[in-house]
Amino acid sequence: MVKDKREYMTSEKVSKLVSTLAVPAVITMLITTLYNMADTFFVGRIGDGVVAASAVSVVFAFMAIMQAVGFFFGHGSGNYVSRALGANERGKAEVMASVGFFSAFILGALFTLFGLVFIEPFAYLLQANAENVSQVKAYLFYILFGAPFITSSFTLNNQLRFQGSAFFGMIGMTTGGLLNIALDPLFIFVFKMGIAGAGLATSLSQFISFCILLFMGRKKDNIRIRFSRFRPSLRLYVEIFKGGLPSLVRQGLSSVSFMCVNAVAYAVSGNDLVSAMGVTQKIINFFASALIGFGQGFQPVCGYNWGAKKYGRVKQAFWFCMKVSLVFGLTVSLFGFIFSEQIAMLINSAPAVYKLAGVALKFWFSTFTFFSLMTVPSMMMQTLSRAVSATSLSLISRGLVMIPTLYALKGFGANGVYLAQPVSDVVSFLVAVPLTVRLLKEISRLEREQKEIERISQLSPASEETT
Repeated sequence: MVKDKREYMTSEKVSKLVSTLAVPAVITMLITTLYNMADTFFVGRIGDGVVAASAVSVVFAFMAIMQAVGFFFGHGSGNYVSRALGANERGKAEVMASVGFFSAFILGALFTLFGLVFIEPFAYLLQANAENVSQVKAYLFYILFGAPFITSSFTLNNQLRFQGSAFFGMIGMTTGGLLNIALDPLFIFVFKMGIAGAGLATSLSQFISFCILLFMGRKKDNIRIRFSRFRPSLRLYVEIFKGGLPSLVRQGLSSVSFMCVNAVAYAVSGNDLVSAMGVTQKIINFFASALIGFGQGFQPVCGYNWGAKKYGRVKQAFWFCMKVSLVFGLTVSLFGFIFSEQIAMLINSAPAVYKLAGVALKFWFSTFTFFSLMTVPSMMMQTLSRAVSATSLSLISRGLVMIPTLYALKGFGANGVYLAQPVSDVVSFLVAVPLTVRLLKEISRLEREQKEIERISQLSPASEETT
C-alpha cells in the first residue's frame, strides 16, 4: 500500500493529483477559518455588538500564535515526511512525525500554564483595553485550556496532508468546526455564558478535532504517532526549523501585526474600528484560506516528486497552481470589492462596525490578486527547504512592511489603517518574483542533470555488452 501511494504521487497526472489533494485541504482551511468567524458572528449579537466583538478580535491574535506553532511543527515535520516517503525512507518519516507532534503538544501545554497564571497581563499584551479587558479575559480563559489540542491538531492535520492523506485531516477539522458552530449559540445564549461560552465552545470543539485526527492517523498506511518514536535531536529540530520557520514567521508576524492594528485602530477610532478590523481580517482570511488550501494540495506533490527526483513534475504542478491562483485572485478581488459592505454585514450587523469594515474590505480586496500570486511560490520554497527565501518573503509580507506602514500612516486616521495591508501585498509580490524565478531556474537545471544521468544509465548496459 505504501508503494502504491508513492507510485500514485509520482505518476498520476499532475493537475488531477493536485486537485484531488486540494479539495479536502480547501475544505479544512475554510472550516478552520469558520472557528473564529462563528465566534465573531454570535458574539456580535451580545449587547451592542461592539465591545464583545472587539474582545474576540483581541484574542484572535493569540489564536494566530497557536496556529503558528501548529503550522511550524506541522509544516516543518510534514515537509521532511513527504520528502522521506518520496525517497522510500519510512522509518525516518515516522520518527519525525512523532517529534513534531509531541513538541507541538508540549509547547501548547506551556501556553496554558503561563497564560492562566498571568492572564490579565497577557490580555493587555494582546492589546486589550480598559473597555474590553474583562470580556477578553473571560473568552481567553477557556481558549487557554484548549491550547495543547489546538497546536497539536494543526500539526496532525498538516502531517496527514503531507502524506497525501488530506481527506483524513479534513474529517477531523471539519467535525470540530461544525461542532463549534452548533455549540456557540448553545453556550452563549441558552446556558447564558456570554462571551465565555464562545471560548468554551471553541476549545471543546478543538479537543474533539484532536481526538478524531489522532484516530484518523491510524487509518490505512498513514504514519502512526507513537511516544516510542519521540526521539528529539538537534538534527531533527534543524529540519523542522528549515521547513517550519516560514510558517512560524508568517503566522506569528500576522499575530503581531494584528495586535498593532488593534492598538492603532483603538487610538484612531476606539472599539468601533477595532471590531471592524477584526471582521475585515476574518473575511479576508476566509477567502485566503481557500487559496492556501489549494496551495496545500500542491505541497505533498512537490515534496514527493522532489524526493523522487522528478523535477519536471514539480514544475508542472507549480504552473498549474499559478494559473488557478490567478483566476481565483481576480474573481475574489472583483466580487469582494463590489459587495464589501454586504459581506461585512453578514458577520456583524452593527452599523458602527459593518460600515467601517466595508470600506476596509475595499482597500484589502483591491490587492488580493497580488497575495494570491505569491502564495504558491512561498509554499514551494518552504517545501523544498529554501528557508531563507521563504522566511524573507514571510517577514516582508507579514511584518517588515505592514507594521511600519501602519504607524507611518496613522496620521491619516482610519484610511491609514486600511492601507497598511494593501501596501504590504504589493511590496511582497515584487520581492517574490525574483526569488521564484531563481528557484525555477535551479529546478530546471536539476531536471536537465537528472535526464542526463538517466540517459547515461540507459546506455551503460549496452556499452558493457559491446565490450
